[in-house]
Amino acid sequence: MQSTEDQWTTTMKAEDRKQGSPRLALRIKEAAEALGMSVDSFERYVEHQVELLRIGRMKLVPVAELQRYIDENSYRVGGDW
Repeated sequence: MQSTEDQWTTTMKAEDRKQGSPRLALRIKEAAEALGMSVDSFERYVEHQVELLRIGRMKLVPVAELQRYIDENSYRVGGDW
């Protein structure tokens, strides 16, 4: 059985791996969450406007595509900002 310190070290190493490399693409659920919408809304309104990376049955959305979508679909409402 691992000591508490060993368990903490193992956990920290796993967290370091998660934060080690920037994500270049997100799964559909993650992309929807990043935009603050449901998967259904993402598939209905966004998916057809971004390029997807398909690996087998898995669909990934490049982060750069999400940013492009936001940039092209953002606008100001109301007065001067």
